[in-house]
Amino acid sequence: MQNNNDKQKQRWLAVGLLVLVVAIFGSAVLVPLVGEYLALSEEKEALEFKLAQYQRILATKNTVMAAVESLKGQQDQQGYFINQETDALASAEMQELLKKTIVEAGGQLSSTQVVPSTNNKLDFDSINVRVRMTANSEVLRTVLHTLETTAPFIVIDQIDLRPLRGTRNPVTRQLELSNSLSVNFQAVSFMRKKPE
Repeated sequence: MQNNNDKQKQRWLAVGLLVLVVAIFGSAVLVPLVGEYLALSEEKEALEFKLAQYQRILATKNTVMAAVESLKGQQDQQGYFINQETDALASAEMQELLKKTIVEAGGQLSSTQVVPSTNNKLDFDSINVRVRMTANSEVLRTVLHTLETTAPFIVIDQIDLRPLRGTRNPVTRQLELSNSLSVNFQAVSFMRKKPE
C-alpha cells in the first residue's frame, strides 16, 4: 500500500510539475502574446477609424476643388489681380494706371520706378512700383482713394509726405507758403503666377 501511496504522490507531483510548467509557459509566452494581440487589435481599430476619416475627406475632394476653381474664376472676373503674361507687362500696366490716376486727379507725376519683387511661394507675384509725385492735399486724397478703390487691387505702402518749400514774392520779398506736397510711395499690386 505504501508503494501505491508513493506512486500516487509521484503522480500528483508529476501533475503539479506539469501544471507549474504550463503556468510558467503560459505566463512567459502566452500572456505576452495575448497582450500583444490585444494591443495590435486596438491599433488596427484606430487605423481603421483614421482610414474611414481620410476616405470621407477624399470623398469631398472633388467638391472642394470645384469650389476653389469657382472662387478663382470669380476673382478673375472681379479683376483683383493684374491679368498679364509677364512681370514686365504687369509693371507697365500698373505704371500706366498710376500715371492716368495722378494726372486725372490734377497731380504732377515726377517718376515711376519698378521695384524688383521678392519671389514668394504663394500663387501670385507682387508687382511693386515706386512713385514720386507733386500734389496738394486734396489731389493726394483723390489719388489715394482712387487707387485703393479701383481694380486691380493696389496697396499703398511706405508713403512719405514732405511740404514743398514756398516761393519768395519778388515785390515784398516775403516767403509765400505753398500748399503742395512732395509725395513718395510704393504701390503694390498682384499678378497670378502662370503655370510652368
